[in-house]
Amino acid sequence: MERRAFLNISGLALGTMLVPVFGNAIAAEELLNPLAAKFKKTLADVALNAATGAGASYCDVRIGRYLNQFITTRDLNVESVTNTESAGVGVRVLCNGAYGFAATSDMSPDAVAGAARQAVAIAKANAKLQSEPVRLAPVKGVGEVAWATPIKKDWRTVPIKEKAELLIAANKAGMDGGASFMQSLMFQVNQQKYFASTDGSYIDQDVHRMWMPVFATAVDKATNKFRSRQGLSTPVGMGYEYLDARFDDKIKAAGGVCTLYKNSYDLIEDARACGRQAKEKLTAKSVAPGKYDLVLSPEHLYLTIHESVGHPTELDRVLGYEANYAGTSFATLDKWETKKFKYGSERVNIVADKVEPGSLGAVGYDDEGVPGKRWDIIKDGILVNYQATRDQAHIIGEKESHGCSYADSWSSVQFQRMPNISLQPGKAKLTPDQMVKDVKKGIYIVGAGSFSIDQQRYNFQFGGQLFYEINNGKIGAPLEDVAYQSNTQEFWNACGAICDESDWRMGGSFFDGKGQPSQVSTVSHGSSTARFNGINVINTARKIG
Repeated sequence: MERRAFLNISGLALGTMLVPVFGNAIAAEELLNPLAAKFKKTLADVALNAATGAGASYCDVRIGRYLNQFITTRDLNVESVTNTESAGVGVRVLCNGAYGFAATSDMSPDAVAGAARQAVAIAKANAKLQSEPVRLAPVKGVGEVAWATPIKKDWRTVPIKEKAELLIAANKAGMDGGASFMQSLMFQVNQQKYFASTDGSYIDQDVHRMWMPVFATAVDKATNKFRSRQGLSTPVGMGYEYLDARFDDKIKAAGGVCTLYKNSYDLIEDARACGRQAKEKLTAKSVAPGKYDLVLSPEHLYLTIHESVGHPTELDRVLGYEANYAGTSFATLDKWETKKFKYGSERVNIVADKVEPGSLGAVGYDDEGVPGKRWDIIKDGILVNYQATRDQAHIIGEKESHGCSYADSWSSVQFQRMPNISLQPGKAKLTPDQMVKDVKKGIYIVGAGSFSIDQQRYNFQFGGQLFYEINNGKIGAPLEDVAYQSNTQEFWNACGAICDESDWRMGGSFFDGKGQPSQVSTVSHGSSTARFNGINVINTARKIG
């Protein structure tokens, strides 16, 4: 499911769509019954032995149990509560220099052995059509290890009634604040992933993620004009403790126009602000097109990072292997090879990682058994690296994988997926309010909105949630109908200032689509508030006024 599709469907439709995608409906109490580690290891050995016995030179096995709970509400009503489970085994092999993959939901030894032999047969058939053999970067087997998202409160142990009441309370707060309609949802995910390989790894991981989207709509009954405001929560790799809002995690936006959140989330407070600001949008003035200095909050900038840096530095897009789903990349190898390509200004430093605490991408090991790590993508404005898996590393002279292989299900083959991609904070002390003081004519943007980007990830247009004019260093009146246009290199070279680490926080995507057949992954992007000078702003309304 693409992000833009998700944001434009109702909670009820969303709940209906997610059930077949994420598994079969189960009772809530079944969420707490894990598969035994001994059983998983025995099953993995069955697959490894069957694959090597059939001629595979390498084999990895992923035994997955994917659990989800989705709660959707509208106004003062609960629309749906859905618990889903999907479990099975995926086997990937190398034989005669080619990949083969097969999967089964039958977790009996005979079925798993059969899937392994089928994967080898597929690899042998693929090898007849392959021009050169797959080259895997080495990875050291780690034996039997375990990793888990460091949660403090397991969402599976919190009564559904308590969660539903919280969402209803949020909707009521939004309507009290001025919304005509409110919708809130709760996504809760637990991925129990067991990986084994002929390299000697048996890795048991327990991954948790959460997200609470909120949508407010205000209607002017006299004119039938309506405006909306989405919540400013971010999806996280945390437990239910994310909703235990802490005072020291609350950050005032520049000019105090709204409250922002760092490591926890006040759902009620933000829902009330959603209602109030959706109503304020009804009387906001339409923006005058022109050149502006843009001050972009992390809640907005994460999406621009995702589209203009994250996707174009995926090595399979760079090489043209990935083209059918959202295109390739302008950041081609010849640019990287010069070690001089100015992706952005000298203050732009962007890193990739699979280890940031609380992020969606944080895991102990990826789906090839490679430990999580951190590496530079853009250093002092220069493109220095990409995102590579075991079979891609040699292409860019890397001796090991970056550890960013991922499959969205046991039934899907793993491939290169975006790790966390984040803009590093500025080194000098700088707050958003101090940044605004240097802006004569600008716009402050909070929250992500619509986007459009070409198939080379170069020319783009982005909207947002909240817009405020900046005149002579001061935050002014709300604006609407705002979108900015630029190209990736021009935009990042226009980065004139970045706030310090005290302002750094993450946004992210719960539904990032890639590949055909499409797979969905989750990824976080961190940044501090940043300023971009002289960016073209257009008016998206039919007329100004």
